This record gives sequence, structure tokens and C-alpha cells, in this order.
Amino acid sequence: MYIKIEITRLDYIRNNQNIIRVDLYQGIIDSYNSGMTRGANIGRLFILPASFIGCDRDFRRRYLSSMTVVQRYGKPDIFLTITCNPRWPEIERELLPFEEAQNRPDLVSRVFRAKLLELKKDICIPQIFGTAAGYVYVVEFQKRGLPHAHFLIILYSDSKIRMPDQYDDFVCAELSDAAENPHLFSAVVRHMMHGPCGRDNPTNPCIRDGNCKNHYPREFADTTTNGRDSYPIYRHRRTGIQVTVRRSRLNNRWVVSYNTFLLGKYDCHLNVEICSTIKAVKYMYKYVYKGHDRIYFAVTDPSSSGHESFDEITSYQSARWISPPEAAWRIFGFHLNEIHPNVVPL
Repeated sequence: MYIKIEITRLDYIRNNQNIIRVDLYQGIIDSYNSGMTRGANIGRLFILPASFIGCDRDFRRRYLSSMTVVQRYGKPDIFLTITCNPRWPEIERELLPFEEAQNRPDLVSRVFRAKLLELKKDICIPQIFGTAAGYVYVVEFQKRGLPHAHFLIILYSDSKIRMPDQYDDFVCAELSDAAENPHLFSAVVRHMMHGPCGRDNPTNPCIRDGNCKNHYPREFADTTTNGRDSYPIYRHRRTGIQVTVRRSRLNNRWVVSYNTFLLGKYDCHLNVEICSTIKAVKYMYKYVYKGHDRIYFAVTDPSSSGHESFDEITSYQSARWISPPEAAWRIFGFHLNEIHPNVVPL
């Protein structure tokens, strides 16, 4: 049903190119940005304007708006990722007997949006990280369909997390004490253990050229220090605590960084990273606004006349893949991203 809705919107854009003032997009710079290298094609375009949510121009516009917030308030301090947990009690208690969460994409979307709004409230009102000067978040959907959101949070100068000694107050990367806090311990084991990969599981998707692209297992460290890139080297102490995950014995070296309060409250994969340097700011914002995973290619005859038109609408449709939770999310009209404070392009 959502694909029908989207096709209707795209057909309107295709049949009303003069209304969206397509001539504004047919300059040399825009053609260069679109990968157009053949002069014969300039002026022969079907344009997908930035007003269409989810297209490349929309992501580029939002990326530039978010960089405007950086220009005003500085680099982000917190990079947070929250992923939907299909075993949330809010989802399971609404299912019929023998029904699975994947059969109710409407329920998954509604519950995740409620959790997302609650998380945004925790960031802004209780100010668990400090006073937020600005933030951006983007909702994406995994290949299996579960939604997840990336947050980039900028703090005011009096709330900045400046020293490695302060990192441990907000981020933990160790197994908690099962006797002291069994709920947090079980949440870490269920949601925040990476892998296993490497020798224990060489076919894991994170393996690139024989090594884990996420650099697990991490080295043991008694204290948190600043790393060479945008993220610190978190404390991974030799506590002797081990857990069995997918038939492998794992210790603190395999724990993904998290915030104890948020993980205990939301009971899902909730990764929290401190952005210690300004080195990778541009990469982080591009990562957030990278859009959907897609690929599109075409085979053409180089000996042809060279007057084939470049159709952005067809390219978008051909490379698009929509999961049921995303379709439900879009039909309900929920926001896919947000910037605070608001940025208005002139």
C-alpha cells in the first residue's frame, strides 16, 4: 500500500516538472553532483526535488542544515544509536497467541516511535548527558526491517565532556555485577555483546580481510583514554567475568559501549559513544544522512546518439527497497529525522 502511495507522489512530480521549477536544477553544478559527465544530457532530466523525503537532495539538504548547527554550537559530543527490540513487553502483550512481532509492522513502528520520543525527552529534560544545545536524529530500517535511530547530540560549553576521567560517568564498556544489578547484567549480555567473530566465527558479517571491521575484541585497559580517531579507548578491565554468547565464552573485551541508565530503562541495543575530537565530524554527519542501502546500474550503448535522458525518478524507484515496518512508519506519517534548533534554508 505504501508503494502505491509513493508511486502516486512520484507520478505527480514526473508530470509537473514545470511546477517544481526544474530549470533551477539543470545547471552545471547540479549535473556534476549527480554524476552527469555527458554534456548532451544537461537539460534532459527528470528531477526528484529536495521536497521529496528520502531522496538524495533531501539528505544533502538536511546534512547541510545539520552542519549549520555545528557551525553555531560546535562539534557533537554524544553519538547514540538505539535499535528496536521485538521482545519489548509493549509489543509482546499486544500480539495474538502464536503471533510474532514480524507479523505486526504497525505495532513495531508505533512502539519504537513511542520509545524514540521518550528517549528524546530523557536527553532534553532530565539532561542525563548535560544541557543539550542541539541535536539531530535520523530513523533508518535494517534489512530485516527493524527500525533504529542515530542521534548526534551537541552540549553547551558548561556541560562538555572534556576529560577521559569524565567519560566513565556517562559510558560503560564492561559487564556489570550480576549480583548487584541482575537486570542490567542480563541487558548487557542480550544486547551489548559484539560477535563473537574472528576465530570463533570467521563468517560473521563484520569480518573484512580476516579482521573485525569494528576492532573487536578490544584490548584490556584499566583506564579510559583518548583514541587516535573520534572515539575514546574505553575502560575494559580484567574483572574475570565471562558469559556464554552463541556458544562462545566472552569477557569485557567484547562489550559495546553503553549508558547504564538508558540501557536499563529501554532494554535494547543502545550504543553510546563519546565524540572526543573534531577530526571525524563531517564523516559522522554523512554517516547519519547516508540514506538507504541501495545500488543501481544500467548498461548503455556508447555508440548511441547520446541523447538519452537521465531519469532520477526511475533511478530512485529501481534502487529502492521497502520493509513492512518502514511502510507502516511512512503511512502513519511519523518523522524520519529531526534537527534542533530548527534550520531554515533561504
